[in-house]
Amino acid sequence: MDVNKAIRSDNNIRVEVVTSAEQFMHAIAVRAICFMEDTGLTADQAIDGNDYQATHFVIYSKQEPVGATRIRWFRDFAKIERTGFRPAYRNARILKRSSEVVFDHVAKKGYHLLVTHAEPKYARVWEMVLGFERAEGRPMVVTEGHEPYVELIKRLSPPADAISLQSDPKVLFRVEGHWDKPSAFETGD
Repeated sequence: MDVNKAIRSDNNIRVEVVTSAEQFMHAIAVRAICFMEDTGLTADQAIDGNDYQATHFVIYSKQEPVGATRIRWFRDFAKIERTGFRPAYRNARILKRSSEVVFDHVAKKGYHLLVTHAEPKYARVWEMVLGFERAEGRPMVVTEGHEPYVELIKRLSPPADAISLQSDPKVLFRVEGHWDKPSAFETGD
């Protein structure tokens, strides 16, 4: 695909929380392209056991999956990882637009802090485009066969209606990311 065409057509970009097997396969396909083909990671490194304990997002251009990321949830923070875009869709506008949806999702769940680890050559993008900052006093993350990763953080402001124990209990039955839509368990009382 022509890169200029992808940039011109970024009005067609949408971000979806993965809620089906097909969407999950789309996320894995994008990661295979971005991590196995582009960076040479092995399948075990690109697709790991954490995939079943995470929330995934797929970025689509029209019906075509062009990007993916996942979030893992910890006590005091969420961690964004495995973010990748197919080559024709690697530009700051698409990255920023997609990331805002993910950041809003994390904040809606009440999280104030988002963490990621990035190779130094990508850390600058996370900082300049997405507003992350380097975690003070934290060591570089060293993994075999890779450059050391920089730990970055982004501070979030959860909205007033962030999901909490004060939320309507029905919200806790609703599909991830679709908290405003009644679930199959609701009777319309």
